[in-house]
Amino acid sequence: MLDLLFHNVTIPHSSERMDVGVSDGIITYLAETEDEAAIAKEVIEADGNVLLPGFVEPHIHLDKAYLLDQMEQDATNLTEAIQFTSELKKSFTKEDIRERSIKVLEKCIGYGVTHLRCHVEVDPIVGLKGMEVLSDLRETFRDQLQIQLVAFPQEGIFKQPGTADLMEKAMLLGADVVGGIPYNDDDAVEHIDFVFALAAKWNKPIDFHVDFSDDPTQLAIRDIVKRTLAYDYQGRVSVGHLTSLASVPYHEAQLIAEDIAEAGISVMALPATDLFLNGRSDQERVRRGVTPVKLLIEKGVNVSFGTNNIQNPFTPFGTGDPLDIALLLAQVAQLGTKQDAELLLDMATVHAAKAIGLEEYGIALHNQADLILFDTTNLRQILLERPPRQTVWKRGVKQRDNNSDEKMIHVAHGAEI
Repeated sequence: MLDLLFHNVTIPHSSERMDVGVSDGIITYLAETEDEAAIAKEVIEADGNVLLPGFVEPHIHLDKAYLLDQMEQDATNLTEAIQFTSELKKSFTKEDIRERSIKVLEKCIGYGVTHLRCHVEVDPIVGLKGMEVLSDLRETFRDQLQIQLVAFPQEGIFKQPGTADLMEKAMLLGADVVGGIPYNDDDAVEHIDFVFALAAKWNKPIDFHVDFSDDPTQLAIRDIVKRTLAYDYQGRVSVGHLTSLASVPYHEAQLIAEDIAEAGISVMALPATDLFLNGRSDQERVRRGVTPVKLLIEKGVNVSFGTNNIQNPFTPFGTGDPLDIALLLAQVAQLGTKQDAELLLDMATVHAAKAIGLEEYGIALHNQADLILFDTTNLRQILLERPPRQTVWKRGVKQRDNNSDEKMIHVAHGAEI
């Protein structure tokens, strides 16, 4: 007998209504809907409503979320955003980081996020405070969502003496991913080489912030492609931003996109931040400031999108809802067809899962039952109308039920949402 059965649901990439059964937190039954349903302890009559895998947030910064109230002035470009945040970090405490991070995590869970990759600042300014706090929260929230931690040298590795040693210590503390930001060191290649060497030493995947500008000559992605192939790291490297590629002549951009695809590098579009900070020097024909999503997809690159920042100098917006970013990217990248809507939902789920190396993910047999049931029978309407998420499950356990007044999410620190 199944623990849970979703009877008569619409799922992505299926022309038939389906039944999805769960036992011990795993999807163990998947079949076209028939009048005679499988036997289960609990049956949810979905009436054709859409069932999606839990959302995957592949790129977010928890430790510097919700900083607007601490800012004395607003940032107007990337340099100022980095500078102002660097100053604010001097006053960060563990409790401050914890409170702001929990605020984001609880919102994300309510929105149906079941997996999340977080970039954690590691540098002489903040030390390892963020890594220590978020390592604890990774455990605290493990029944609500799975968190990956990226050791992220925001201030550069060699510009800030001592950062290289802190990156090593972050790995000892349990960082899941080695992060990099080549454009914030004087020698981008030296930075990239350090990241690959550290990742290979610890056998960890890599996630770069790369080529975040309108400058078509800023193409560290080429060196990342070379190192990915040299280290045999295909499928284990992700990059966020990659906005310079949008300013490169089209034929050259095509070739670079083909190289990215060959190296198995995933690209994460971050439109909320990239639109806000890029294109500011343009007086006319202002650039969109977002990586060329359509071109990358056409060339076979795995493309997803992320929230990146929430209400801080880099992005004075954000709620943590992946559908906010999906709708923004749909308009910016001109993804408006029915097929595009389904693609955007894939980008928030299976594409993002691939980017961060998830296994046993998605609506298929033997995968974890991380699921969201929506109040609509139309996949496209999830993007257009953003109907209520009726219920969210993590490994078959209900996290949020919007059909009742009961608030389902409970975490170890005692907070409820």
